[in-house]
Amino acid sequence: MSNKQRNALGRGLSALLENSNTDITANESKPLHSISEIPISQVQANPFQPREEFDEVALNELADSIKIHGIIQPITVRKLGYDSYQIISGERRTRASRLAGLTTIPAFIRLADDQGMLEMALIENIQREELNAMEIAFSYKRLVDECSLNQEQLGERVGKNRSTVNNYLRLLKLPDNIQAAIRDAQISMGHARAIINIDNGDEQQFLFQKMVEEGMSVRQIENLVRSANERREVEEEEKRPEPKAKKTELPPVLYEIQKSLSSKLDVKVKINADERGRGNVQIPFKSQQDLKRIIDLL
Repeated sequence: MSNKQRNALGRGLSALLENSNTDITANESKPLHSISEIPISQVQANPFQPREEFDEVALNELADSIKIHGIIQPITVRKLGYDSYQIISGERRTRASRLAGLTTIPAFIRLADDQGMLEMALIENIQREELNAMEIAFSYKRLVDECSLNQEQLGERVGKNRSTVNNYLRLLKLPDNIQAAIRDAQISMGHARAIINIDNGDEQQFLFQKMVEEGMSVRQIENLVRSANERREVEEEEKRPEPKAKKTELPPVLYEIQKSLSSKLDVKVKINADERGRGNVQIPFKSQQDLKRIIDLL
C-alpha cells in the first residue's frame, strides 16, 4: 500500500485548528488537535498506563498488519513541550509500530487540560463532508473515550440518532484489512455493516474477499450473511443436546407395588403415575406364550 493511501485517514482531520494561537509551543510545525506524523523516538509511555503486560504474539500480529496496512487508528498523545509527547491512548499500537520498524507514527496531539476544546474540535470535524466512514468512527470513539460521552449523549452532540452512532462504532470491531478497505473507498459502509453481522472472523474475511473479487452489491452480501446466520443457527440447534425428560419419582406405595409385580411376573414392570394418582402399568412380554404365562399369573 502506498504512503498516499496510508496517510489518507488524516486528510480531513489534519486541517483542523491549525491556528498557532492555540498551541502552547507556537513555533512548532505540528498544531494541536490535528493528526501529525511524529517521530516514535519522541513518544513517551504513559506512566499511568493500567495495562502492564502485552501479549507478544498479538503484538507481532499487529506489527505484521501495520507493515501491510499502516496505522489504521492514530494514537493520541499529550504535548509535553518541544519535540516531546506522552501517550494518552495507543500504547499497544505504538509498541507494534516499533516492532514493525516505523520511525514515525500518526497521532492526535492535545494538551492535558483542553477537554472542552477537544470536544468542540472533534464535533466540528465530524461535520466535514469529506470525512470517510472510518474517520467518523474514530472521531466518535474519541468522543466516547476521551470526553466521557455515552452513545446517547454523543448522538445529541453530533445530531445523529443512537443507532447511527452505534453503526459507526461497530466498524472499529472489523479486522484491520477491512477497515483499511473502508478507509480507501474499496468497499462501502453498507458492505461493512453487512459483514459486521457475521461474528466469525474467518467468515468475515471470506465474504470480504468474495465481494471484492466479484464486485458484489450490498444486497447480495446481506443475503449471503442472512443465509450464513440461518445455517449456523440450524447447526447449533442440531448440536444442542435433547432436554432430558423430567424423572417422576413414584410414591413409596406405588413403588412397592411395582417391585412386587416385577418379582411375581418375572418381568420389569413399570408404573407411571401423575400427581393425582392417575397413570398406567406397563408389563412387557417376549411372545404370545409369555403373555399367556403373565395373564395366568395375574
